[in-house]
Amino acid sequence: MKIGIVLYPTYGGSGVVATELGKALALKGHEIHFITYSQPVRLGSFRENIYYHEVSLTDYPLFEFQPYETVLASKMVDVVKYEKLDLLHVHYAIPHASAAFMAQQILKSQGIEIPFITTLHGTDITLVGKDPSFEPVITFCLNQSNAVTAVSQSLKDDTYKHFGTTREIHVIPNFINSEDNLPEIDLEKRRRYANDNERILTHISNFRRVKRIDDVVKVFAKVNEKIPCKLLLAGDGPERAMVEHLARELKICNRIIFLGKVRDTSHVLEISDLFILPSETESFGLAALEAMAEGVPVISSNTGGIPEVNIEGVSGYLSNVGNVDEMAENALKILSTDENLKRFRINALSRAKDFTLEKILPMYETLYESVLK
Repeated sequence: MKIGIVLYPTYGGSGVVATELGKALALKGHEIHFITYSQPVRLGSFRENIYYHEVSLTDYPLFEFQPYETVLASKMVDVVKYEKLDLLHVHYAIPHASAAFMAQQILKSQGIEIPFITTLHGTDITLVGKDPSFEPVITFCLNQSNAVTAVSQSLKDDTYKHFGTTREIHVIPNFINSEDNLPEIDLEKRRRYANDNERILTHISNFRRVKRIDDVVKVFAKVNEKIPCKLLLAGDGPERAMVEHLARELKICNRIIFLGKVRDTSHVLEISDLFILPSETESFGLAALEAMAEGVPVISSNTGGIPEVNIEGVSGYLSNVGNVDEMAENALKILSTDENLKRFRINALSRAKDFTLEKILPMYETLYESVLK
């Protein structure tokens, strides 16, 4: 198949999943054409069966805001027509689904039929999509999609709740490349951040308010009172200054290390003992799955799709949003002994294997084939 993948090329979950999906499809012999405004961060160097088409915006003085949706639709028309694509797969509803519909109609007027699939990743429905100014467009584009997928049952339920879509939504979860066995910890690397008698707690995100980074710090402070540990914070964003101020108030600055944006988070996770994800909402919880794939148990909130990934008492623990006392108690249960930690590490890795690429990729291929029929 010749597949056009439309995505945001950034570090966000939707861009990472879309890029890794395209790379995996290319390895199976499909021809993949990425269409976006800059090269996806996870795409890497030259690869067989992969092509990148940049959407270029012109600086025309009439527009206060650049008309990306229109230019994207034009690029999709161009790529479909001249690369002879079989279908388009757009990740994140806004504005990719509406651009795909526009491209589909333009091509139809030229005698070219091209189906498009829309994959919903989360905030396009649960956050941005709830804005009433977007609702009519999103509903229309979901109904016009030849197929719609969501990364969790929770997101599927939210979509039906907030939008008048009549389209069937297929749940195809996010995926991960998982280790076969618990990875050996690089002690030399670990000692750069913590002593051998200290545990390492980690959080990775874009530091938006919805991630509740202040709860991460509060949980860590309570755990640190009982067990000596360090906190690694990977990422950056609008809440960083607030978190730094909170760390000073709690007098634990010397226990927290801000790593900034990290391209390959596996290097952080492989030296970690526990991952903290206390988000207000998560449609899936890809960061938690990435941690579990490295054998790192997870302390998380029980919101959205997280309970579909993190299993209570098995791969970690779940708590109500904002319950930092319980999160800290659960963290101490895991970290109290080496035996407990190892058991949770094994369980976390085992759970991650339920979301391997080998299990998820055929679900997309089956959907592609059914749409093309």
